[in-house]
Amino acid sequence: MRAMSGAFGMCRLAALLLVAACVEEPAPEQPWVWELPAGFPEPHVPADNPMSAAKVELGRHLFYDQRLSHNQTMACASCHEQAKAFTDGQAKGEGSTGHALPRGAMSLANVAYLSIYTWANPKLADLEAQALVPLFADFPLELGTQQDTPTILRRFADDPDYPALFAAAFPEDDDPFTIERIVQAISSFERTMISGDTPYDRYVQTGDEAAMSPAARRGMALFFSERAECYHCHAGPNFSTSFRSATTGAGPPDFQNNGLYSLDAAGAYPTGNGGLYEFTGDPRDQGKFRVPTLRNIALTAPYMHDGSITTLDEVVEHYAAGGRLIAEGPLAGDGRANPNKSTLVRPFEITPEEQADMVAFLESLTDETFVTDERFAPP
Repeated sequence: MRAMSGAFGMCRLAALLLVAACVEEPAPEQPWVWELPAGFPEPHVPADNPMSAAKVELGRHLFYDQRLSHNQTMACASCHEQAKAFTDGQAKGEGSTGHALPRGAMSLANVAYLSIYTWANPKLADLEAQALVPLFADFPLELGTQQDTPTILRRFADDPDYPALFAAAFPEDDDPFTIERIVQAISSFERTMISGDTPYDRYVQTGDEAAMSPAARRGMALFFSERAECYHCHAGPNFSTSFRSATTGAGPPDFQNNGLYSLDAAGAYPTGNGGLYEFTGDPRDQGKFRVPTLRNIALTAPYMHDGSITTLDEVVEHYAAGGRLIAEGPLAGDGRANPNKSTLVRPFEITPEEQADMVAFLESLTDETFVTDERFAPP
């Protein structure tokens, strides 16, 4: 009897081992592979938030989910619409409670390459830090996550789909339903928003002569000339001095005053929109803002930090004039004479034909693939 029992036990053990051998272990997460446009380097990624497909997918869901706001009326996508190169077409944004924000929503195209974030904060050096601003800012209030953070986190933990998404993105976490993990996932998704398939790119990278019109090519020559000086600030693959990649350092933050306002002898800007000055307190920093990308600029009107210029023609006129004169009203002043204005913003001669050429060049920076790519669309 004992012999039979032992034989049975050995057979059972062998069977269990055979079953175990046939059960496939879950495939490990594959290393992230960037799909980059020609001429684009690999983006910088923080060591504590490596890229993964699962994290990107979770981030895409969260980016479009209004439950991230305290009153469930606003998502990240509310201010960053794909069709508008992830801006909202508003002069100034609007928070979840309906009040106006002081500045416009910046484009998320190629944010993976930025070295500094938002319009004027010199301390926000990565997307993870930037994401905390719309989530937790009180003045002005945007998403209002601080109103009841535990309840917001429970919305996702209690959802039938999110537990699997969070577990796949953060498999080592016993409880991944935290603000830190939400921020990391959204940041990972935003890093995939790379735009580099424009007529300009096809002309420069592949030599496609038909990609850009003759007018756009003439405008490009003027843009990169010493007469217009545009390329000094709108430089590199992202047309901005704010740039870093996986192999390049961030460099010092660059903020420029382009002569929009000058309300007094010190070159003051409107209250609440003083730019870098609001963080440093240095009067010389009045009106200095981060140089935004020009990619997809034709889709992101109105222009400037406060949306006070409505068309690309007016933008070109502003720079050709060396700044803006406001003759009367509460914002009266001569921005052309602002003492803090960049020395690169100076008057230059331009004919109506050249102005049209410059606008044609700026329009050639539109990436139609980017604004229709299903990878960035609502899940």
